[in-house]
Amino acid sequence: MKRIAIVEDEPFMREELCSMLEKAGYAVQALTDWETVGNSLVALAPDLAILDLNLPGISGFELCRDLKQKTPMPVLVLTSRDQMKDELQAFSLGADEYLTKPCRKERLLARVSNLLKRYEGRTNLLEGPGYLLDRQTYTLYIHNSSVVLPKNQGKLLETLLSAGNALVSAEVLCNALWGTTEFVDENALQVNLTRLKKTMANLDMHQKIVVVRGVGYRLEAEVAECADG
Repeated sequence: MKRIAIVEDEPFMREELCSMLEKAGYAVQALTDWETVGNSLVALAPDLAILDLNLPGISGFELCRDLKQKTPMPVLVLTSRDQMKDELQAFSLGADEYLTKPCRKERLLARVSNLLKRYEGRTNLLEGPGYLLDRQTYTLYIHNSSVVLPKNQGKLLETLLSAGNALVSAEVLCNALWGTTEFVDENALQVNLTRLKKTMANLDMHQKIVVVRGVGYRLEAEVAECADG
């Protein structure tokens, strides 16, 4: 059962949305603690968030931006704000859909269904220890933030992550980078791997690239060193 979070401050509208969506077969949770709503949404990790823009004590625009920076969660904005500038701003901050109130039940349910299907069909999210990699955009979601990796670094991380614990040969990595294994340029490959290693270290990722000389490369979990005593 798909889980939908409702962020709506008007009680009657909130109850109507919850009832409508529950009758349509969704598990619904309404969030009303405006001081913690952002963190609550990230922790809840629903399949979809329906978000009003006019919220007490917090900007719906700000909430939308933060959610899309921290998670790959789809966001449907449902608001009484019907100005084009508001819609464009919401989309610029990452909103996936924008509907204005009042909205017909059939239209809302259709948009919810389509949005869930769109994200369900996404096979581009790869999971590592403490992070997600969107292999379509090479966006890395880590430590409650997001970073877009340079294309070559994204390709390398995607290839290594997809292999799990298996070794990946230099030929396979070169093919991922340049689309050919006819000429394996070890120097160019090393330059790109070094850049990825530096990025991973700067992001405090709990993995490192390990080299098995003459065989290949793989990702291994970093083991924290224990202090003496």
